[in-house]
Amino acid sequence: MTRAIVVGVDGSPESLAAADWAAREATLRGMPLRIVHAWLWEPLDVPIVQDRETQGQSAIAVLREAETRVTGGYPNLSVTAEVVPDTAVAALLNEAERSDILVLGSRGHGALVGFLLGSYGQQVIAAATRPVVSVRIRDGEARDLDGGEVVVGQQGRPEDSSAVLAFAFEAAAARGATVRAVRAWSLPPVFAYSPGSMLLADEAGGLEPFEKKSLAEALAPLRERFPDVPVIEHVEIGSAGQVLLSAASRAELLVVGRRVRRSPVGTHIGSVAHAALHHATCPVAVVPHA
Repeated sequence: MTRAIVVGVDGSPESLAAADWAAREATLRGMPLRIVHAWLWEPLDVPIVQDRETQGQSAIAVLREAETRVTGGYPNLSVTAEVVPDTAVAALLNEAERSDILVLGSRGHGALVGFLLGSYGQQVIAAATRPVVSVRIRDGEARDLDGGEVVVGQQGRPEDSSAVLAFAFEAAAARGATVRAVRAWSLPPVFAYSPGSMLLADEAGGLEPFEKKSLAEALAPLRERFPDVPVIEHVEIGSAGQVLLSAASRAELLVVGRRVRRSPVGTHIGSVAHAALHHATCPVAVVPHA
């Protein structure tokens, strides 16, 4: 079955901006677009007339608004739309399993909105097994720059970031953009020094050259796979979140990783992804990896 790009909508301006972004991305990648709206009949315990039929019609209206919007802007795009009878988080996680990318709307500088109010958005991003893109909206429009950069964070060993880098290179190749690969580093505390770790740094000529070498090694397979994608190697001392946000100030897309693991208190998205989702001004792709 051909995977699609899926966007969740709820009628808010943020979700409509997400639909616009998803439609453009699907067009760039030559993929179909699937629009979903999660709705589960729940009688409201309030003194107003709100029957099942009325709620169902409202759900369909939300879906049709988004569908009409994207088909009008992208007439050649293959689009399907469906009201999914489930709770928002469950529906979106199920859709993510079957998608290539799941797209959600976000106001930025705060919580995700609409049916993702509060912790819902973080639940979806933290539990999804496929990449999730959070689309920013500012002054009524989603930010989307052409001919810019796809900024991606690289950490750890090459195998730790292979999926994250691959997503960034695929996105850059689709839109003719440059990849800016960012590796942030900091001086280790005194107790973290060890003969083995310092030997590796000494062999590389110092801590910063070691970080540059590590980034170059991680990028090598992607450079070979995407020879036409320009690459900027960006190594900077500082916290990963701050360095990435600074590098992505004019980016078309920011790509960060999320390690797939569970803690005793549930799923988490990680500090870097959290900073990107709440403070980046461009769309943010969160890519799960082992």
